[in-house]
Amino acid sequence: MPAGEVTFKVWDEGTQFHYQAFGKTYSSYEWFFAVDDRYESWVEKSTCLPNYSERSVSEGKYKIFEKIAFNQSTKKMSVWRAPKRGGTETKTEHEVKAKVHDVLSTMFWLRTIDFVSKGAGSSESFSIFMDQEEFPLKMRYLGKNASKSIHGMGKYKTLKFQPDVIAGTVFKEGDQMTVWVGDDENRIPVMIESPVSVGSVKVVLKSYKGLKYDFTAKVGK
Repeated sequence: MPAGEVTFKVWDEGTQFHYQAFGKTYSSYEWFFAVDDRYESWVEKSTCLPNYSERSVSEGKYKIFEKIAFNQSTKKMSVWRAPKRGGTETKTEHEVKAKVHDVLSTMFWLRTIDFVSKGAGSSESFSIFMDQEEFPLKMRYLGKNASKSIHGMGKYKTLKFQPDVIAGTVFKEGDQMTVWVGDDENRIPVMIESPVSVGSVKVVLKSYKGLKYDFTAKVGK
């Protein structure tokens, strides 16, 4: 059942990249589980680490608005939270053990890593700061697929990955997500499969524009 869409955007802002992801369920699906999320992140080009992020989340009964100022040099995070955007905010301070990413910066940073040279079975460790906590996670590279068939989209050269997920309102403990990324210089996710708290989801690439490199991962209809 088609449930919704997510749109990712990137802006070049001098020494920073500005990332945005906006996801919303289709109106025909909202009777079952309504989602209306917006994530934004401002990331230093030289390090791929975030300086500041915002997220406005509405997933079923769970709602939160959160802003984070990342001080990567001192490893101290300032967090402002409210029940919704425009609501009364509460500020807290948090120390972390390592330099940390947010959800969006993680996705774009991982695309810069040459996992193929590392070989199938390799992994990359990283930390995400989210919900006022630091989460140490890993991205595991599982190998190549020369002709991955994606329903309604065609066949693609792909790299297969399995990232750790954070148990909470969306994922349960032990859930495993699988991501297929186009095997070309863009490294765009073309399909994601994952269990979630209300069942399972499959995400497929629908459209793209403004890529830095030619999209050569598609190999057939």
